Parts: sequence; structure tokens; C-alpha cells
Amino acid sequence: MLERLQRLRRDLHQIPELDFDLPETTRYVRRVLETLPCEVFSPDGHGLCAWFDAGKTEAVAFRSDMDALPICEVTGVPFASKHAGKMHACGHDGHMAMVLELAHQIAAVKDRLTKNVLLVFQPAEETTGGARLICESGVFGERNVKAIYGFHLWPDLPMGAVATRPGPLLARANEITVDFEGRSTHIAKSEDGADALLAAAKFVVQADLMLAGLRAEEGPWCTLKFGKLTSGTVRNAIAAHGHLEGSLRVFSDAAYEKAWARLHEIAGEISTELGVKITITGSAGYPPVINDASLFEDARRRIPELEVLEKPLLIAEDFAFYQKTLPGLFMLLGTGTGIPLHSDRFNFDEAVLERGVEIYKRLLPVS
Repeated sequence: MLERLQRLRRDLHQIPELDFDLPETTRYVRRVLETLPCEVFSPDGHGLCAWFDAGKTEAVAFRSDMDALPICEVTGVPFASKHAGKMHACGHDGHMAMVLELAHQIAAVKDRLTKNVLLVFQPAEETTGGARLICESGVFGERNVKAIYGFHLWPDLPMGAVATRPGPLLARANEITVDFEGRSTHIAKSEDGADALLAAAKFVVQADLMLAGLRAEEGPWCTLKFGKLTSGTVRNAIAAHGHLEGSLRVFSDAAYEKAWARLHEIAGEISTELGVKITITGSAGYPPVINDASLFEDARRRIPELEVLEKPLLIAEDFAFYQKTLPGLFMLLGTGTGIPLHSDRFNFDEAVLERGVEIYKRLLPVS
């Protein structure tokens, strides 16, 4: 198994592609799957699915993402990216290798399956959420899929460790942009101006106070922070414009709606006070990853060594779209390297992929 996993991962690592533009990757995945006793098809014109029909009434699914990142690789490995400026720096090559190897394992036990199995290879996890289009295709309803599982390689866990938690695991992440339009005057006549810089500063402070209340109501892991503020042109003139960029991360749609409404209230209060026009915009983002409690408990029985995380993580993942469509369980698989995701040095020992496949096999519906 390890030799095939290594070959799959290294082949895919050399041909990273971005977003929905994955011709080489999808050709490779399709070529591997078409050697096996399954139906290979695209549910949305972008992703690929492999359907192992055991003649049962229900099915389970396993998911891999396929896209890479616009990063120049500096690992120096002999199987480094052949596509300049593109790299599998988030482990999606490993995710694909695991699910492709799982396909071989399913083929060997197809006559023992108690449910049909759907393997999902999706585009655009890193960008616009390719999972959403897979869900909108209706494939899960058409194939009567009752549960979906997925992994993410995780550098901060020891190699081979598997961890997750019931309920919230990963955050809903939304970019927040705030623009302030005031009126510039010389500071000697500041009363004739409308201070966009002061409005931006007040907004940051009030938003931070709002965060304290949000954490008290929705949990201590929510966060709202601003990383960029630009305003003004010279020291002795009231700023006419301000621009603020940040990120809101929460663990329920209700918390997001509450925070969004309160930010607009804050903007209205400051606008009335200072006479500055304030416009808030934000990305739709991905929903939070919420693990199904019954799938989690079933996994604990099948995987006694499964580690339970004490708190959720503030990163986002479009696996959340699957979980809004059907019960799902997302897990983290430790690489033990400490090399962060999205690093131009990202790499891992492929033996960890064998561990991931063994965990997937324990979740297979076999008699």
C-alpha cells in the first residue's frame, strides 16, 4: 500500500493546479479510478466522483480536495512541482492519494459492502468553495448518501495522530471591509471637517468591545480582528477617507448574523456622532465545520485511539458545505512536522497517508 500511496502522492505533487482549472489533475485521478470496478463521472462539470455500487439502498461518501496554491515551492524534493508558481502546499496531494488508495481497498471488498460508496474529488477548496457546487448538483440525494467523511493533514499533531471533536471543529470565516468617507479640512479648522480617521479608530475600539460580548454569549473561541487600517494623507489635515480590513470567525450562523447586525449598529452610531459615511462589506465565506454527534460517537467506537480536541480551530474549510447537506465528520491527521500549511516548504512523510487509509477503512461499511 505504501509504495502505491507514495507514487500517487508524488505524481500529483508534480502537477499542481488552481481553483477550477484542474485538467491534468482530473485526468490523472480519472485514469486511476477507471482501472477499478466503479462508475466514474463528474456531478458538476468540475469535480469527479467514483461510485462503487454494491446493490444496497444507502451509501456513504469520502471526500478529497484537488486544488493547489499559487506558491513557489522551495522544498528541494526530487518530485517538486513542475508548474512554476504553483504548489500543493496544503496537503491536497496527500488527500487525493489517500482516497485513491481507498478506492483500491474498496474494490477488494466490494462484495462485502453493506452500503454503496461514493468517492468525491472536488475543485476549488482554497478559493470559492467547490464543495458547494458538488452539493448543488444533487448527487448526494440521487445516490442516497447518508454520511460523508474527510481528512486534513495537520502539521501541529504528532505524526499519525487522528483528532477531531463533536460539534464545532472549524470556524465560519468572513472577511470584513469597512470604508469611511468624511470631509478633509486643515486641523486648524477641524470643526469644519468630518474625521474619517477618528471614525475608523472608534469603530475598531467598539468592535473589540462587541467581541467581548459575543464571546460571552456564543463561546470564547469567536474572534473579530482588524489587520489593516489606512487613512489620511498628511499630519495636519483631517482625513477624508479611511479603509479598514479584518476577519470575523465564529462557530454558528446565528453568531455571524448577530455580529454582522451589531457592526452595522456601531457604524450607525459613529456616523451620527461624527458625520462620516460608513460602508461595511464582507465576503460570504464558508460555513462552520460542525461534526455530526452520532458519526463522531460511531468513529470513537471504530477508532479507540481517536483524540478529542478540547476546543475548535479558527481556520475555515469548505467541507462545511457537505455538512449542511448531509451528516459529516471531518478529522485531522497529524504529520508531526510543524511545517505550517501554505508554507513554501510544506512536506510530510508519506507513511502518514497509510495511517489515514487505515482509518478510512475502519469507517467503511463492510460486513
